Amino acid sequence: MKIPILGGGVAGVSTAIALKQKGFDVTVYERHKTETNIGAGIVVWPNATYVLEKLRIISQIKAVSGYPTRMHRLSHTGENLGSINIEAINKIMGYSSFSILRTDFQNILISKLNELGIFINYNHEVTQLQINGEKTITHFKNEKISSADIIIGADGRMSSLARQYVLGENKPVYQGFINWIGVFESEKKVFQNIVVNDYWGIGERFGIVPVSQYKAYWAGGIASAKIGRKQPTHYKKELHSIFSGWPTLVDEMIVQTPTSRINKVYVHDHNPIKLWHKNNVIVIGDAAHAPLPTSGQGACQALEDAWHLANCLTSNSTNIARAFTQFTQLRSEKTANIISSGRRLASSLFNPSTEFCKVRNENSKATDYSRVASGMAHTWSQNLINA
Repeated sequence: MKIPILGGGVAGVSTAIALKQKGFDVTVYERHKTETNIGAGIVVWPNATYVLEKLRIISQIKAVSGYPTRMHRLSHTGENLGSINIEAINKIMGYSSFSILRTDFQNILISKLNELGIFINYNHEVTQLQINGEKTITHFKNEKISSADIIIGADGRMSSLARQYVLGENKPVYQGFINWIGVFESEKKVFQNIVVNDYWGIGERFGIVPVSQYKAYWAGGIASAKIGRKQPTHYKKELHSIFSGWPTLVDEMIVQTPTSRINKVYVHDHNPIKLWHKNNVIVIGDAAHAPLPTSGQGACQALEDAWHLANCLTSNSTNIARAFTQFTQLRSEKTANIISSGRRLASSLFNPSTEFCKVRNENSKATDYSRVASGMAHTWSQNLINA
């Protein structure tokens, strides 16, 4: 069975690895001319660790990752708002959590893909998907054509042609906030412990995730009704104007991160959908269920897609429709809930009302965080780990 995968990001590459390890003939196509990465870093939560162990690349992940123990929530003045015990989540689920730079993460995935004899075909932007009998023909902008038994669309949230084919539309939803994201590295020890600091302001937020005592990735967000221009030379000025007077660590991240390692993202997600496939084309990853970064589960759910889809195709190799239906049933409810939870947290974090944020912070201080940790573990274990 020939299976082209459209998209060379986390979803596409991890799915290619999972399928190749099960004996499928896989090709990966990427629209960009070279490897690209707009993200700063990710937390590999235990559900993703489970998949990475199955893909036999967890040792490489461990070698370049941090082991976060807690997620501290604080106000923009440094007041303690509560703490999520990450080690408790790990214990419930039976797997560890890791913090890792996205470039390192993607490089590990691509290295494993290359080890399996698969190399990403860059500069292959899809222009049309066309049914021809039992085959699907993929037309690329570079005038090349591919014929395949099935097509996996892992071509992202913003302009997925596979999603357009399956649904008849591809309309990412702007959720009214901007993230500046960056990677910080220092020659001196900055972080005594690998703990996440999540600072909450009034319609603003700044999160810092250490990867080692010397290195971290961060995101500073603010509510914004409009989508504006990206001017990298203005990024630091914009950040200073928003986060001036916040805790010292926030200022240190902004001051000491080179502009070349800062990006600005107008954050979009997708409304949950129930239809993930049409004919022999199926969408996965952000093309199917793009959540907000406030969910903490974007890359993790892409990895779950890879594992489940490979299993479904293996079990139903002579009945693709059944494989796609089984996969969608396994994935749609869980990913829809994660999209919804990400939106709820974002609407709370980026609410511009001073009174609302005051009540929000008091509620956070009164929260039973042991129950929060248990709830996160239960949600992330669904259909994957028997926690």
